[in-house]
Amino acid sequence: MAFPESVSLALPCQRHLFEMPADICYLDAAAWSPLPRGVREAGEAGILVKSRPWDHPRAVVPAWAERARAAAARLIGAGADDIAIVGAVSHAMAVAAHNLTLRPGGRLLRVADEFPSLRFAFDRLAERQGLVVEEIPRPSDGDWTEAVAAAITRPGAAPLALATLTPLHWTDGSLIDLDRLAPLVHAAGAALVIDATQAVGAVPVSVARWRPDFLAFPTYKWTLGPYGLAFLYAAPHRQDGAAIEENVGNRPPVVGARRYDRGELYDPVALSMAVAGLELIAEWRVPAIAARLRGLTDRLADGVAAFGLTPMPAALRAPHILGLRPPAGMPTDLVGRLHQDKVFVSERSGALRISPHVWANDDDLTRCIAALRAACQGVI
Repeated sequence: MAFPESVSLALPCQRHLFEMPADICYLDAAAWSPLPRGVREAGEAGILVKSRPWDHPRAVVPAWAERARAAAARLIGAGADDIAIVGAVSHAMAVAAHNLTLRPGGRLLRVADEFPSLRFAFDRLAERQGLVVEEIPRPSDGDWTEAVAAAITRPGAAPLALATLTPLHWTDGSLIDLDRLAPLVHAAGAALVIDATQAVGAVPVSVARWRPDFLAFPTYKWTLGPYGLAFLYAAPHRQDGAAIEENVGNRPPVVGARRYDRGELYDPVALSMAVAGLELIAEWRVPAIAARLRGLTDRLADGVAAFGLTPMPAALRAPHILGLRPPAGMPTDLVGRLHQDKVFVSERSGALRISPHVWANDDDLTRCIAALRAACQGVI
């Protein structure tokens, strides 16, 4: 998967758009992002629609839904008619699982330690349809792409029925190159479902290249929007299925992916915030965002390597998340000690996950490296 890395392409720091004090080093966008001022203001304007409905008629809200749908579609190279508005990625995955009929005895392929949203609904699907769930173990060399490719094409294996994949592993940013893997899935005659939670808004995503049956992403991480709102892409041949909930807005004669829309869709707060975040990302351009984030994580990687924390090679990790796995294991309460220094990161499955976004600056990198050096002294 090719990512733009040229410094000349990189977006400048956007910290001035956030309400972030100078002494806060927040490098945890993969958990959830702070809101830009403009997104908060959009939400406040949306609150007025509900607070004073006599001044702000509900008739204005459906247009916000369509604007959000169109903005989400543009970020993944889809059309607005291909996008459903749902409540969460777990909702989206339940819809996908509900609308797949697969060959009994076939394999359902996924990587180990996958996020629950991409496991639970498909575990039930496997039980209902007699699929064999195959989890690919974490490769010792960190090369998920090669491990997944080998599993897809393994001689003598049961036919591949479904692959549920992500563009990178959520725990540590290790790359799962769908540019290479998606064609292998299609060549095997299998369905492909993608959870793009940790990708859309930070790195280029293309449904035209990957041709998934379904793909989903939320707004509260890399697209700088609210909690409780997500988008589901359904390929044209998957748009005649059944929603898992029925409401006035998704029943016939509605066509396209809108048939999967959630109930109580017209939330003036969430929709206006989502639009503001999505359109801001589009204005910046995702390749420019990815180039900036690659520069930040590369500099962090170089800084921590100097005192014994060795990241994966750049070719095996996504631009926007740096995962660190100390050779002797995670020092006790490392994340808590970093928080005391106002450095905010996460621990996920034994990895320290550092995920800057467009607000991160040089001071953040310096403070993060210094805090990690102090916290790990004598431990690694």
